[in-house]
Amino acid sequence: MIDAKPDAAGVLEGLSARTPPSNPDAEQALLGALLTNNRAYDQVSDFLTGAHFADAINGQIFDVIAKRIEAGSLADPVTLRAQFEHSGLLEAVGGTAYLGRLLTSMVGIINAGDYGRAIHDAWLRRQLIEIGQSVVNNAYGARTDLDGTDQIAAGEEALFRLATDKGQDGGFVAFRNALHDALAIAEKAFHREGDVVGLTSGLRDLDKRTGGLHPSDLLILAGRPAMGKTALATKIAFSAARALMNEARAEGPGVAPKGAVAIFSLEMSAEQLATRILSEQAEVSGERIRRGEIGQKEFDRFVRVSRELSELPLHIDDTPAISLSAMRTRCRRLARTKGLSLVVVDYLQLMRPAVGTKPESRVLEISMITQGLKAIAKELSVPVLALSQLSRQVESREDKRPMLSDLRESGSIEQDADAVMFVYRDEYYLQQRMPKDTAFDGQDKYAAALDEWQRKMSLAHNKAELILEKQRHGPTGTVHLFFEGEFTRFADLDTIHEG
Repeated sequence: MIDAKPDAAGVLEGLSARTPPSNPDAEQALLGALLTNNRAYDQVSDFLTGAHFADAINGQIFDVIAKRIEAGSLADPVTLRAQFEHSGLLEAVGGTAYLGRLLTSMVGIINAGDYGRAIHDAWLRRQLIEIGQSVVNNAYGARTDLDGTDQIAAGEEALFRLATDKGQDGGFVAFRNALHDALAIAEKAFHREGDVVGLTSGLRDLDKRTGGLHPSDLLILAGRPAMGKTALATKIAFSAARALMNEARAEGPGVAPKGAVAIFSLEMSAEQLATRILSEQAEVSGERIRRGEIGQKEFDRFVRVSRELSELPLHIDDTPAISLSAMRTRCRRLARTKGLSLVVVDYLQLMRPAVGTKPESRVLEISMITQGLKAIAKELSVPVLALSQLSRQVESREDKRPMLSDLRESGSIEQDADAVMFVYRDEYYLQQRMPKDTAFDGQDKYAAALDEWQRKMSLAHNKAELILEKQRHGPTGTVHLFFEGEFTRFADLDTIHEG
């Protein structure tokens, strides 16, 4: 019995023997329409270039026509004849007489937009075939430098670039439509209690300054090691997820949250991050949890809190050194299946740029990553909170409070971000400056220095500063927070009863 099932090589050979999609009639009809009336160019200029034509000669003719029209000159068979005669471009199709044939191919100027879309659609299909062939060839071993996972990411990146190619989206928005959207946001803010328009950060004073976390914004949270960047980002992510859950419960039992929070934890594992959230909410030291030094009451509270937290729309991806392509794909997938309201990245210097790109320098690499994160925020209309390292130059200053120039590869990060925040704890640095009696001539001087140090420590105890150094849509300044080191927990600072 003969096996009718074709092998892989036979299938590929059959596919390659097919004629790639094209629409020569639409190409000629569009060129005829353009030569007849240059105003037809307005119907296709937003999405079509000569590269989209299957016939290279037709594409070159289109580019010549487009160049003249955009320069404010007339493009018709008479004005183009000399140019084509000297270039010899039309020799393969019968010379300048081909321009006359194009005029007779024109069905109607009003159909120019339809012709252009038909040409673009055929081009998209050809690109899909190329991507598919590239994926198959790479899988057979054409790209030995990419393993299977990277090949998936490379294929996804190629598809994403194709999907966002010129002409798929974008263009002008009528001002009245923009006003309508702005009014809708204002109305939402008017009916909502408090000062929060966007998604809450869980920190009262931060929400007052920012109005919450807004869609399409890229927010950078930076700080030196041990300042509590991850703890603060986790607090914000947890608070946002709880707010989404509370909104769903307010609508009725069984209502699913309208969005989810995604945390990309490149430094800590999902289990470590979950332990940190549990420690904060159950008020059980994470250190004691890891060592098993907890009593029955604390363990029961731990279990009860974990049940409550398990319902939160919070998703953790702890893939190390994740690429921008993979992150974008996973965010889009989560947005499609669960909804997406916030993305947190801890931290951006551990990310890789899109698969297949090879930046010339680390600064350029970080620039590509921050631009990609901003693109994710805009495409999915969600706030993206990305953590960032600070350079060591902070440590060389007397005042350790960070500045924008302290951001590693600061130019691109500062430029792409809608808001830049620094977390700073004076208590951490004061602990390192505890006076030693050997550094003083006498006990009186040592005692005075120790008293001054203890006074400063008491003022800085359990306090943190969130320095809002840049904000495109509002004021900058410093937000004072409460920080509890035992549970690595941030909260609002009670300034009324302080002291």
